[in-house]
Amino acid sequence: MVATKVVVYGLSTEGYSIACQMAIKGADVFIVDESAHMAISLKSEIAKTYPNVTSLKEDEPLLGVEPIDVAISHSEYLFFAPRIRKMGQEAKMEIHSKFKDATAPMKKGSSVIYNLPTGIGGNNETISLLEHVTGLEMGKGISYFYYPLSKQTPQIIGSFNGKSDDKLAKLLETDKKGIKFVSISSAEILHAIGILTQFASLSSILEVCKFAQDSTTRNDLVFTEYKDLFLDNMTNGLYDLRSLGTSVEGAGTMMYLVNGSIKGIEGYVKRLIDEIRSTLKKNELKASRTRVVLLWTQDSYEMRGDKIDMLNSLVTKLRDYIGDVEVHQGPGLDLFHSDKTTIVVACSKPDCDKIIKNGKDSDLIVIKTNPLCEIL
Repeated sequence: MVATKVVVYGLSTEGYSIACQMAIKGADVFIVDESAHMAISLKSEIAKTYPNVTSLKEDEPLLGVEPIDVAISHSEYLFFAPRIRKMGQEAKMEIHSKFKDATAPMKKGSSVIYNLPTGIGGNNETISLLEHVTGLEMGKGISYFYYPLSKQTPQIIGSFNGKSDDKLAKLLETDKKGIKFVSISSAEILHAIGILTQFASLSSILEVCKFAQDSTTRNDLVFTEYKDLFLDNMTNGLYDLRSLGTSVEGAGTMMYLVNGSIKGIEGYVKRLIDEIRSTLKKNELKASRTRVVLLWTQDSYEMRGDKIDMLNSLVTKLRDYIGDVEVHQGPGLDLFHSDKTTIVVACSKPDCDKIIKNGKDSDLIVIKTNPLCEIL
């Protein structure tokens, strides 16, 4: 039996995860590393040895390679899972450029699985672009599927005309659940519901927690699950939310929900900065004698660039008040002593746990980026 030929375009965390899953199942998998301009052969033993992109990159094992266009031209399935680091209209241009490069070598009878979120109706434009680039007619010469990847592998896949594909289902299904095929418009709506539900809940928590001003109320709320909701969690899916906003016209309720959620997060960031400034005032600290360390360990291989963008924005805004702002990432926690008072801003639960595990220095002021802006 000939192995199914698969190419995953983009050495992203989500793309690599799904590539490993398919390689372990016996598929002939290549993953495109855009930075190296090569398609890397991903064998089952490599997929088992290196569970994520970071471990693969660190060890740099010898792997078979092929020119990108050759690998894609031989593939039955092309998964489009690139890393996108631009925002807004620039992101759209970047995606279109990469999508053209990825799909141009495709042959008749092959299939594209689109792994980025498009919002409502966004796949229509992508399908038109695919037909234009390949010269193949949708549903006859080429097939198209919508499968937006995130931290959790989705169980629903949008298919042109809602047609199922048993071979693709076997590649994607996990031990827990099978794959359900629905129409592309249904998949877009289901993804949108999930994103709006997530952010509506988050916005509610952030807005109401503003009223926890007195120490008694704040102490009561510290024992709830909200204490473990950090800025890192708040930015999960922000790219999807913005994509949803750009796909809907007018000033209807849906735009109100999208814009309200985005404003909720922006409002929280402003409140966090105000809390840092207030901490300086309460402790009678001068900005010139204070440094701020943002502790936010990020996955640089994620498809979406929300967290990197948020971190850069936070650094810029803080430097308007405090000149000395640093970013620390990774497993080590080397907060070398300085003659300045250090305020550590923990942007994720693992980073916060790392401070607690190492034993918080009495000279450090730690602010948790949870809805209460809790100070340790």
